[in-house]
Amino acid sequence: MEHREQTPVPTWAIDLEVEIEGLHREPAWQTGISRKSLVRYPDFRINLIAIKVGMRIDEHQNPGRISVQTIAGHIRMHAVGNVFDLPRGKILVLDRAVRHDVEALEDSAFLLTVSHPESMPG
Repeated sequence: MEHREQTPVPTWAIDLEVEIEGLHREPAWQTGISRKSLVRYPDFRINLIAIKVGMRIDEHQNPGRISVQTIAGHIRMHAVGNVFDLPRGKILVLDRAVRHDVEALEDSAFLLTVSHPESMPG
């Protein structure tokens, strides 16, 4: 039997409450939006974003598919002519290049997961 050396696979165990508390201590939180990259590969990334009530992230698009999962508070997104209400525990998935915006109805935090085809820059 041939012996093969196994390569360790990177894994992450992330405490989101601790990460959110950290974002609230960042100077950027005073301006209303604080962000942190939690996981980053060329074709996949997860970002944590904290946003104060009343703040907005203007309309934009992402070349990759995205999911937005509210983990604290309540946000609202506008995309493809629809309004998506996303209180804590809700998730929205958008295909590539879909224009959207985000507004905070409460102090909130959400996970932004982006999946890029491998041929695209990350």
